Amino acid sequence: MDLRQKLSRLPHLPGVYLYKDAAGKVIYVGKARDLRARVRSYFNDDRLADVKTGTLIAEARDIDFIQVDNNKEALALENNLIKQWKPRFNVLLRDDKTYPYLKLTAEKYPRVYVTRRLRKDGSTYYGPYFPANLAHRLVHFINRRFLIPSCKCDLTRYHSHPCLQYHIHRCLGPCVEGLTTDDAYASAVRNVRLFLEGRHRDLAGQLRARMQQAAEDTRFEEAAALRNLLATVAEMEEKQKMAAAESDDVDIFAYYAEPPLVAVNLFHLRRGHIVDRREFFWEDQVDFDPPEFFSALLKQVYLNQDYIPHCIHVPTGFEDLDDLEELLSDKRGRKVEIHTPQRGQKKAMLALVETNAKHSFDSRFRVLKPSSTAIQEAMQDALNLSDPPRRIECFDVSHIQGTDKVASMVVWEDGRMKKSDYRKFIIRGVAGNDDFASMREVITRRYSRLQAESKPLPSLVLVDGGLGQLHAAAAALEEIGVINQPLASIAKREEIIYVLGQEDEPVVLDRFSPVLHLVQSVRDEAHRFAVTFHRSRRATVRLTSELHRIPGVGEKTTAKLLRSFGSLERVRAASDQELAAVVGPAAVRKLRAHFAAQTQPPEPPLVTLEV
Repeated sequence: MDLRQKLSRLPHLPGVYLYKDAAGKVIYVGKARDLRARVRSYFNDDRLADVKTGTLIAEARDIDFIQVDNNKEALALENNLIKQWKPRFNVLLRDDKTYPYLKLTAEKYPRVYVTRRLRKDGSTYYGPYFPANLAHRLVHFINRRFLIPSCKCDLTRYHSHPCLQYHIHRCLGPCVEGLTTDDAYASAVRNVRLFLEGRHRDLAGQLRARMQQAAEDTRFEEAAALRNLLATVAEMEEKQKMAAAESDDVDIFAYYAEPPLVAVNLFHLRRGHIVDRREFFWEDQVDFDPPEFFSALLKQVYLNQDYIPHCIHVPTGFEDLDDLEELLSDKRGRKVEIHTPQRGQKKAMLALVETNAKHSFDSRFRVLKPSSTAIQEAMQDALNLSDPPRRIECFDVSHIQGTDKVASMVVWEDGRMKKSDYRKFIIRGVAGNDDFASMREVITRRYSRLQAESKPLPSLVLVDGGLGQLHAAAAALEEIGVINQPLASIAKREEIIYVLGQEDEPVVLDRFSPVLHLVQSVRDEAHRFAVTFHRSRRATVRLTSELHRIPGVGEKTTAKLLRSFGSLERVRAASDQELAAVVGPAAVRKLRAHFAAQTQPPEPPLVTLEV
């Protein structure tokens, strides 16, 4: 039964239809008020002449459908199925920076982290927050005021001594027995929950009671700290009241397209101010249709997130706009409006977003080199770092079957490679072919020395490899007491970036991403530097061992030959005059005799015949 015959099975009811290829894979998901009418329209001559539709119908071998009660249910189901199957003929949300959340873990001693992915792991999530650095600022505030940490330390066991965060008063120290009590830590966690839930009045009441009790017990230092925290909470409560009195929140979409390439910008206006911008890019929109495109985009943006603004401005209307408005209003619990501005200040703001979309298109697809600051900010967002990275130190290990093991460290700082800070390492404490142990040795040596010299740590430590190298480096840092150092690794071939503490959320960037280009270039430079050092060391060892076998050639003569020629092949190829200028005629005769003996074929054995 071909597709046209299967049309008769579809009802005149709302629902979702799925096109499948010969292998049974879903290649397109759509929704309709009338399933039979919508699917039949794909076989009209006008639509078959369309590149996208014609290709879809040519590849489709089967069609399935799911009937629902109304169009709102069809919208939600369509979005869920697109997320599940990721059909290649649908408009898919790619390379988007998701909003950050704060995660309060469900451990015996809960910690607070910034994350971009919600999981059913028992933790409590708050957010989303934008601009993105707001989440990091809140974590710093919680560390500083409530002393709840964000470290990667193993809190399932006690440690011998606390890390730096405890000494600078940003952690209660639950990792060391006796530094805090379960009740004190639980009280701090309750205060953090009140703070993140926006219950500032309840929090202020608890802090005031604790402050008065501490003063009565003559714990004046603790009372003063609580007084300062109470003042901060009261200030935040006033700011929240002022913000609520200002205008509603608005999101503005605009695009620039040169099919199949498309760039979209989304500006977030909160209380009348631009607080953040998001960029979306596509490379496969051969038949770019703005109404269909924005219908799919808005559903994927807003049906997959908790926060929905009061008003959404789009550059074009689309078929199911009213249904989506109703669905988003139900999800938000208040009225949501989607419309296209035609005049006035709203139209001017839409034009501003269009200008930025054009700039994003040029930066991404016309290979314009972004500024160092822009790359640092993009990397901060992509890797979920607390600050833009000013200095990156990257490590790589090189050897052949575990022999002549060496490692390199290269440095990127403020937009360029800083070769004066490059370092070479000879691996001496590792036996055999163990890359993880080699990485642990190098990381330990490098950052133990920085600690001993009281020098600052880099913004980001990058290691060449996958999760094994990442965890080896993390173990080395924890062993020397470096707990909260930003650390990442980039795996070869897949080019996936793993960030310590977010290993289950690997960063996958598209091939146009300037952040990926930067990480790759730093990684490749570390690899080049390590391989060059490895080859040089192999040549040196080979030359030294060869020359030491020559009678009459000692350490001084060998050192001179190494400095002047660098390899055994160059010594062998040098003329007598060149060699004599370095080591003298007597040593030249010994070298020539040794090399000549190596090139002469061995004499045949003497055979005695008995008669």
